[in-house]
Amino acid sequence: MNAGETDPQQPVSQVSPNEIAASEWYGASFPVEDFQAYTSPFGYRSSPEGGYSTEFHYGLDMAAPEGSYIRNWWSGKVIEVSDDSNCGTSVVVESGAWMHIYCHMRGHVEKDSKGRYMIDREGGIQIWEGQDLPAGARIGRVGMTGRTTGPHLHWGLKFNENWVDPALVLRAMYIGQQAASRSAEESAQN
Repeated sequence: MNAGETDPQQPVSQVSPNEIAASEWYGASFPVEDFQAYTSPFGYRSSPEGGYSTEFHYGLDMAAPEGSYIRNWWSGKVIEVSDDSNCGTSVVVESGAWMHIYCHMRGHVEKDSKGRYMIDREGGIQIWEGQDLPAGARIGRVGMTGRTTGPHLHWGLKFNENWVDPALVLRAMYIGQQAASRSAEESAQN
């Protein structure tokens, strides 16, 4: 099972992003350029393929024009690149206790004597398993690989192996970054 997939029998255990100190969010980056809208939230939803079935959606879908760049949310190490699941072409980054999963990207996975890497030649992106990435680095582009009905980034987050609602993290990031900016402005005025 790839990191972007889940066991339907696995319980959904969540962590509140408010448990992280506000100052910690200052170094984080919004994960997609040319963002248009949130198209599918974290949690139970109707199957995007129609019918009456419901499924648990382990991430947040962020619509953007196809080819828009995806940015690494937090500095960390690439632990997996894949292109053979519902997640499509994907990159998984580990940042301490956090794991962030980026799905439906353009490109594909290749392997050579140095290891596995995700490549999007047209976008100028090559990401290696084991590579260290800074926050905000371009790591891919929005595509339509895997199980998708339109161009978007599926962004999944885990903290200590527990799924976290990315929308709550974005809200906590915004509040934390605003507080840090105000604090910096006040310090500069004194």
